[in-house]
Amino acid sequence: MKFMPLLLALSAPVFLSGCIISVDDHKDGYSNDWQDREYNNRKHIANLQEGMGFEKIVGRMGVADFSELEQKSDGVYRILYYRTQRSTEDGITTKDECTPLVFKNGELIGWGERAYTSL
Repeated sequence: MKFMPLLLALSAPVFLSGCIISVDDHKDGYSNDWQDREYNNRKHIANLQEGMGFEKIVGRMGVADFSELEQKSDGVYRILYYRTQRSTEDGITTKDECTPLVFKNGELIGWGERAYTSL
């Protein structure tokens, strides 16, 4: 009976060797794997069509990395930026690593750098 605690302590690593404890430092919802995130964004963007609604696209793609809103005489423009490529290994997402989606009055009118610069 005296040896029972010692026996349990020595055998614990054998019984617990299959246990894995997962700790998630990213409470903001972003995936740890930036390559998966970029791939998924590119995949969604490849299936976009002009005229799609803002809510439908955000429902599929999730929260954008950056967002801009601009009021012009012909309507309200919203630009969402989704990360699609990596420029530097600094761990920070910048607009040059994103693809812009351009909406006019809540409908998609284009995406990519050309659509953004034509505003």
